[in-house]
Amino acid sequence: MNGEKIFNSIKNIEIIIKKHKDEIEKLDQEIGDGDHIFNILRGLQEILNLEEELIAKSPDLIFKQLGMKIMTTVGGSSGALFATLLIGMSKKYNSELSDLNNLSLMFFEGVESMKKRGKADIGEKTMLDVLIPVSSTLKNLKNEEDISKVAEEIIFVAKEGVISTKDIIATKGRASFLGERAKGHIDPGARSSQLAIEAICNQFINN
Repeated sequence: MNGEKIFNSIKNIEIIIKKHKDEIEKLDQEIGDGDHIFNILRGLQEILNLEEELIAKSPDLIFKQLGMKIMTTVGGSSGALFATLLIGMSKKYNSELSDLNNLSLMFFEGVESMKKRGKADIGEKTMLDVLIPVSSTLKNLKNEEDISKVAEEIIFVAKEGVISTKDIIATKGRASFLGERAKGHIDPGARSSQLAIEAICNQFINN
């Protein structure tokens, strides 16, 4: 894990999010504020602007600085939550561990930090319906030697998570005001999170 890999992953996330921009915007207009996609794209641009400054730094410092940048520049609940994820991840980096072991520990810590900040958990029609299962799966597979196999499993778990939000009644965020009317709609935060995870995993399949 190094700065080049981290920023390449962010660039791939931006590509896939832009590709699905209209879809995510429509999902958010149906059950949210309608600004999720703009906050996500703004956040990605803001942290990509830090590439030259941070690329040679250690991963823990990179994640911390990226999180701080999102915290101070991106509005909406998603900005605060993704900032919390990155800052939480920065706290668990260990240069003596393999990339997969590092990622599993870091991601678990980041997701736990998000749960505490958002006072939310799985089953509430949020991005955590994707992130928690992915975190658990990463933790279970942290010693797997076939990285391509891990990536494929993570993609599957993330897709299952986003599909699960369709039939959940939201208890957090703007969608919670809709009650039963939110059923039948996929959560936009879950979808953007799933796409971001897919973009990262695709780098390791058959490589």
